[in-house]
Amino acid sequence: MSASPSPNEPTLYSVRNLHKEYQMQGVTVPVLRGCDLEVKHGEILSIIGMSGVGKTTLLNIMGLLDNPTSGELIYSSGSDKELQNCDLAGLGLSKKCSIRNRHFGFVFQFYHLLPDLTVLENVLLPSMIALSYGKYTSQRSRLEKRARELLDRVGVLDRSEFPPSRLSGGERQRVAIARALMNNPELVFCDEPTGNLDTSTGERIHELILELNRELDIGFILVTHDQGLASLASRILTMRDGRFEDQ
Repeated sequence: MSASPSPNEPTLYSVRNLHKEYQMQGVTVPVLRGCDLEVKHGEILSIIGMSGVGKTTLLNIMGLLDNPTSGELIYSSGSDKELQNCDLAGLGLSKKCSIRNRHFGFVFQFYHLLPDLTVLENVLLPSMIALSYGKYTSQRSRLEKRARELLDRVGVLDRSEFPPSRLSGGERQRVAIARALMNNPELVFCDEPTGNLDTSTGERIHELILELNRELDIGFILVTHDQGLASLASRILTMRDGRFEDQ
């Protein structure tokens, strides 16, 4: 079990009265029905629940991959004073993309590694996106050093020049975690990160997430059906019908 965050830890991210609706063949389909959530800095938080209750939708909205129908996403970055108590929901697309790239990391069930790039190049992708061509080129040596350090930390440095197709599922997920950490995020969103792995490999990913949280003070939000993974969290929240049960 992860150590619980101190009550004095600052709130990093607040979700307030979040709603999400989709239009399907002229019918309004509500998915999120007024979610409220506070995430502390450096916290591991698990969100569980039946399929279709809105877990992934919530994660995508918090990670700025999707837009809410209504509600607030109040983010208080510890590293960017311009983002103190900023409502991310009201920002433009370009600003959201920049914040997503600089402050958030993402780990998905199916890895989403680019097959035509090497493992090292996949880890470098967030920095390629964040920087202009000239800045990336001038800093490439330093960035490659960091990418190799991350691959070493997650245990796949010896695979750095391999294409993803030569990796096992567990190795691909370790590369995806290294990529998520490339730009020093404050919060990593994980959507079923062990859902495509066998039990033993999944347990090694559990251990890695705990280690990264403790050593780097990075927060993790885990959407999962894996009870072992959920149990790592300092808090476990259950979603039902588009909102949290304790609401």
